[in-house]
Amino acid sequence: MMVLPAPAKLNLFLYITGRRDDGYHNLQTLFQFVDHGDSLSFATAPDGELTLSPPLPGVSPEQNLIIKAARLLQSKTGCTKGAHITLIKRLPMGGGLGGGSSDAATTLVALNRLWQLGLSTEQLARLGLTLGADVPVFIRGQAAFAEGVGDIFTPAHPPEPWYLVLHPDIEVATAAIFNDPDLPRNSPVLSLQQRLLLPWENDCEALVKKRHPEVAKLLGWLLEYAPSRMTGTGACIFASFDRREAAEEALAKAPEGVRGFVAKGCNTSPLFSALQQMNAASSSSNTAT
Repeated sequence: MMVLPAPAKLNLFLYITGRRDDGYHNLQTLFQFVDHGDSLSFATAPDGELTLSPPLPGVSPEQNLIIKAARLLQSKTGCTKGAHITLIKRLPMGGGLGGGSSDAATTLVALNRLWQLGLSTEQLARLGLTLGADVPVFIRGQAAFAEGVGDIFTPAHPPEPWYLVLHPDIEVATAAIFNDPDLPRNSPVLSLQQRLLLPWENDCEALVKKRHPEVAKLLGWLLEYAPSRMTGTGACIFASFDRREAAEEALAKAPEGVRGFVAKGCNTSPLFSALQQMNAASSSSNTAT
């Protein structure tokens, strides 16, 4: 049995710099992880069998990114092993926290190890990109400045404060936001150094607030406690605090029906940290033997 985290990410800023001929968008964003997310456990199964429990409501197993990631790994490597996978789902769907992408990344990393396939991080990241633009950043496990369609990464080291993350209990469809003609698509292309010196914003926020008044209302409430903005295409919003206690005090006063959590910003993914601990434990065991 192998148990690994699938952490959430925050887009500390997000700028849309243009629309490509293929319909995808060029962007600039700063990814950072937090020490809160889903959890997955993996156990080897015979004859290529893949199971996931419990099933996600409204998502067929074959459409679930976890199963798709496992099938992709089998097909690309010719592996005949299988896995029984158990998911503890903590991150909301359609929240902009990257839950599905993180689950897929953890699945690729875990099964590469469990099945002893020996693929490198870069090989896994290339596979992950076919599942979603955010998957590679979770596989690489380092905070990053992403450009292009989110596939060009520069390591970054933003501050690691405490975050209060709130979800207004709605789902926002990413495709609907990126296909909306009112989405701004003309932010200038700047270097990371230039971006870090400017106020951080999210080009999707105004449109999401217009389409979803619940997000606008919650942002207005959270602004009373700390500067806040939306992550990804929403619906989750976040604010940073110097002290955990201050973030928890704000969470305790959150409006009725709003879910949320307090978590520490991490420039190294909790998944990467868990793998390091597993490697250290394995080395210790081998040395003792």
